[in-house]
Parts: sequence; C-alpha cells; structure tokens
Amino acid sequence: MKLPSGLLHRMLPAFAAIISFQTANASPSERPNIIFILADDLGWSDVSFNGKTKFYHTPNLERLAKRGVVFSRAYSASPLCSPTRASILTGQNPARIGLTAPDCHMEKVKLKPSLQAKAPPHSKALMCESITRLDTTYFTLAEALKDEGYATGHFGKWHLGPPPYSPLDQGFDVDVPHWAGPGPAGSFVAPWKFPDFDADPSVPGQHIEDRMAHEASAFMEKNKDRPFYLNYWMFSVHAPFDAKKKRIEHYRGKIDPKDAQRSPTYAAMVESMDDAVGTLLDTIDRLGIADRTAIIFISDNGGNMYDKVDGVPPTSNRPLRGGKATLFEGGIRVPCVVSWPGVTKAGSKSDVLIETTDFYPTFLSLLQLKPQPGRIFDGVDLSSAFQGGEVDRKELFSFFPHSPPIVPDHLPPSVSLTTKDWKLIRIFHGGNNGAHAYQLYHLGNDIGESHNLASDQPAKVAELDAKIESFLRHTKALVPQPNPDYDPKAPVPAPGHKQKPRRAVKP
Repeated sequence: MKLPSGLLHRMLPAFAAIISFQTANASPSERPNIIFILADDLGWSDVSFNGKTKFYHTPNLERLAKRGVVFSRAYSASPLCSPTRASILTGQNPARIGLTAPDCHMEKVKLKPSLQAKAPPHSKALMCESITRLDTTYFTLAEALKDEGYATGHFGKWHLGPPPYSPLDQGFDVDVPHWAGPGPAGSFVAPWKFPDFDADPSVPGQHIEDRMAHEASAFMEKNKDRPFYLNYWMFSVHAPFDAKKKRIEHYRGKIDPKDAQRSPTYAAMVESMDDAVGTLLDTIDRLGIADRTAIIFISDNGGNMYDKVDGVPPTSNRPLRGGKATLFEGGIRVPCVVSWPGVTKAGSKSDVLIETTDFYPTFLSLLQLKPQPGRIFDGVDLSSAFQGGEVDRKELFSFFPHSPPIVPDHLPPSVSLTTKDWKLIRIFHGGNNGAHAYQLYHLGNDIGESHNLASDQPAKVAELDAKIESFLRHTKALVPQPNPDYDPKAPVPAPGHKQKPRRAVKP
C-alpha cells in the first residue's frame, strides 16, 4: 500500500526517533563509523552525479551517490576554505566565529576579528579582518565523538592553524601529514615538500591523494573493531595545478573547445580525487563495515574561476554564476552526497537547503548525544532530510566581509540570505551616502543570477534584509563600516590586481 505523501512526511520524525533510539541504545562498539570527505575547491558542476559535466570523470562519486542521497542545494558556510572548515568542526557560522578568510597559515596569531584601520579611497567600506586560528576553546565535533569512544583521525588539509591549533590539539588522535599550509607542499605529485612526510620510495611519482587514501585506509583497518571518525579533507583540487602526466595527456585528447570546462590538468586532478574516494569505498567493503559506516562528501567552497591552468580558468561552475571567493551561487553551492546506513535511501535526491554548519548537530542527533551545556549551533538537525523529508529551516546565511580583487564577479564586502526560491545579497555600504546596496535574485527562475530584481521588489528586499539584520545581531558579527576616506572620484584598480602577500608560518 502506498502512503499519501503528506502522511509519509508526518511519519518521518517518528522514523527518525526510532532510528535514534536504536543508535542510542547500541553499545559504543556498535555505533556507526563516520567518514567525512571534504574536497577543496570542487565546484557544483565538477561532479557527474549533478549532471553538469561531460568532461570530468567521477565514477566513484557515482558509486557513493548510489549508496545515499544527493543534495542538490548544499551550501558551504563560506566561499573560502578555512571558514567552512571551522563551521564543520563547531557547527557555527563564520560570522559568529570571526573566521571569515583563509588566513590560518599566517604568522600572526589573532583570536578576535577586527575592523580594517584604513581602506583605499575607492572602497566604500572598511572590511573586516579575520581571526587566524580556530581557538581551542571550541568543543569540536572531533572532541565530542572522541569523548564517546570514537577513534579520531585527520588526513589531508587542515588550514585552521599550526600547533598549538593543529588537529592533534582539536580532538584528533592522528594527523597526517600534520601540515598547516593552505595546499599540498610543493606539488600533488612526489617529490613533495612536507617537512615530516615523504612519498613511498617504491611508488615513483606518487600522487598525494593516493598516499592519503592509503593512510586513511590503514587507519580504518586499525580501528575496524571500534567506531571511528575519519576526516579525509582532501588537498584536491586546490592549486598548485598539476597531476599525473599520462592522465593529463588522456584528457588533452578529449577537449571540446566549446565546453567551458576544458583544462586537461584540472580534469586529471578531479579523476585522482575520485580515485581516492574509490579507495576508501573499496576499503570499507573489504573490511565488511559498509553497513555501519556513514559517509559524507562535500566541498569547502565553489570551483576556482580566477586562476589559470592550461591557459584557461581551472573549471566552470555554469550554469551557476561566479565561483570561489564570491557569494554568487558558484561560490557557495557545492556538490554533496550523504550515505548513512539505515537512515538515507540509496540512490535518492533532495533539494532541501543544507549547509556545512548542519553536520555537527545532525551527527549528535542521529547518535543521540547531547551537546555541551550552553553550546550554540547555527546549523540545524538534518536527520529528517537524510530520510527524504524536510527540515525546520526557511533560509541560510553566508557572511563574507572581504573583497578579493582578483576574482571575476567579485563583490564588495557582503552578506547573503538564501531561501528555496529567493536570494538577497546585501553589499555593506555599497549605495549612496553610506547606505547598503542590494542584489535580489529569484533562484527558481534564474539560477544563473543574471536578473537583479532589487529595484522591482522593494518589499521583498526589505523583508529579507530584516532577516539578515537579525542574523547579524544573533551571531554578534563584526560587520564592515563606511570608509571615512571614500572618494567617488578615486580610480578603481583594474581586475586582476593582487594585494601584497602577508607572511606565512614557517614549516
């Protein structure tokens, strides 16, 4: 007998409660393993399960998608990496944390955000300056699971601070390769330049993801008889842009010059990333733990559109606008699959709005674990969404009080609100006389954000902007202020202008 859809949705919370009850009453050794795979700079259109690429090859992500649910409306908490990483580990929005830029490899230790002291005369706003470390006072997701008997391991990119802010200081038992930098050291293909992590001498030209997947598999083997939480936070597909030479040549012969995705090097990088996912899936199956291992795959932000590789941008996020480091959809809408045995339906899809802040509270809910007293989560419980239902969320927020000048479609310091159909971008003090400026898009009709409806829909702008203001107050966000030195006649630097680099931490 087929149940009416309305009745089915009303029954989902009861199903979730049953599953949570069963999990809560399981012995610690019976709790599910959790593998969190975080890709770096992988765009929404870079994976075959979203049906937007003809050039990239991701069969193992297809395997994963067949095991779980694909979320077509998944968002990173930030259009840049470190803030999103912090949101996963804390369940809080970057606006609340104060970590809004990927500065965690910089030499200066800064644990409170501040306002830019001075801005150039062409800028209407004083931007915010991010903190540079994830403070160890946060009770991270890793610490919460470790306290419940989970073995915890971090493999790959961290970018939330060197010791004493490393994974080993934030709840992880293992950290490989124990690297604080923003990307792989020197190259994806050995020889690498990690200070304490060498390539396998028996594998000439070893790819870093092949090695990372091998190390992660060894961790699973060692902990197969107890629950484990494994962070596999990939270096791929972040710069530097290089890959296995044979694969680059393979894709060079498949280029369609009319396709916006046409970098053979990037395509080879995507395939090596996918290979690593396959290695993890093979290990799970070989160990016989697939029926008690949850897998989350998501990217930390949208695809890179501002670098050049093979003479073209690394990738294209079409039909989305923009990419990494923008609040347009191409910068924050990301590929996502969740496979949770006994919870998610194999081969299903969902258009529910989800965000990286949601995973921490969701894991606690599904495991029936209580958060620390006084713990604030900006994310919501996705348990019902994992089962094909809805969640108690009407909008999500992205806060990016910066303006990278090298990025196509870059915006001045901004914050955005996204609903099922609408998206409002507030540009701080981007209007006349210090007022904010707005861009309003109907995503249901205009996924490419090509028609700004702000002037046609003032009531909708006011309605959504009031929610933005409430969000900023609730998170106690430090927000940009009007630039007292703004000069409307000052020349604006040409696109591509790069700021002077700051000093990074020495390895």
